[in-house]
Amino acid sequence: MQGLKSSTVPGGPQEAVFHARGLAKNYIMGEVVVHALHDVDLDLFERELVVILGPSGSGKSTLLNILGGLDVPTSGDVVFRDHRLTGASANELTTFRREHVGFVFQFYNLIPSLTARENVALVTDIASAPADPVEMLALVGLRDRVDHFPSQLSGGEQQRVAIARAIAKRPDVLLCDEPTGALDAATGRVVLEALAGANREFGTTTVIITHNAAIAAMADRVVTMGSGTISSIATNQERRSAAEIEW
Repeated sequence: MQGLKSSTVPGGPQEAVFHARGLAKNYIMGEVVVHALHDVDLDLFERELVVILGPSGSGKSTLLNILGGLDVPTSGDVVFRDHRLTGASANELTTFRREHVGFVFQFYNLIPSLTARENVALVTDIASAPADPVEMLALVGLRDRVDHFPSQLSGGEQQRVAIARAIAKRPDVLLCDEPTGALDAATGRVVLEALAGANREFGTTTVIITHNAAIAAMADRVVTMGSGTISSIATNQERRSAAEIEW
C-alpha cells in the first residue's frame, strides 16, 4: 500500500492517521444481504475534528466501528499509521483499541458503584502513559464532582465522565457515536465543548458521528453519508464553537 497522504484541512499539511480504501460491509439477515457500507474511501488526519453526518441506516456507525477495530470489513483496506487493521487478529485489534483509541457512545456505560474519579481510573490503570483522572474530569468541567456516583450526576455530567474516561489514556483517536443523542440541546452543547476542548488540548483526532446537521459547524471537515456510501466531504474554513450551535 502506498504511503499515507498529507491533508488539506485548515492549519497546513498533516499526516493521515487513518487511510481507508474500498471499504464494504455486508450483513446476512436470514435470506437477505444488507449492504451497510459500499466502496468507502476516507482519510482522517492528525489533530482534526471530523463530523460524520447522516440519517439512521446510512452506515456511519458501521464505519466508526471498523475504524475503531470493533468490527471488520467484508472487503477493502484500513491502515492506522503504519499498521494494517484489515486481516489483523482479534488480539491485535484489542491491542490497537487499548493503545490508540478512545470511545464515547450515546449511552455512558459508567459503573454505578464507582465514583466519577474511579470510573475514569479504570482506563488509566491499563494505559501506558495515562493522564490524571482528576485533571481529566477538570478538563470537562467536573472538578467538583469527582467523588460523586453516576446516580448523583445528570445525563450530561455522566456523558462528560465518559469523555474524561476516554481521553484519560491519551488516545491518538477519539471516536464518538451520537454522543449527544440522549441529551437536550443545552446539555449537548456542554458535551460538545468538552469534546472540542479535548481535541484542542491534546491534538487528538476526533470523529463525531451524528444525524444532527447543526453539529457540522464545529468540525474541520464534514463527511456526509447515505445508503452506505460517502456522498460528500466538505471543509469548514472556520470552526464554530459548540456554544454557537443551535438545534
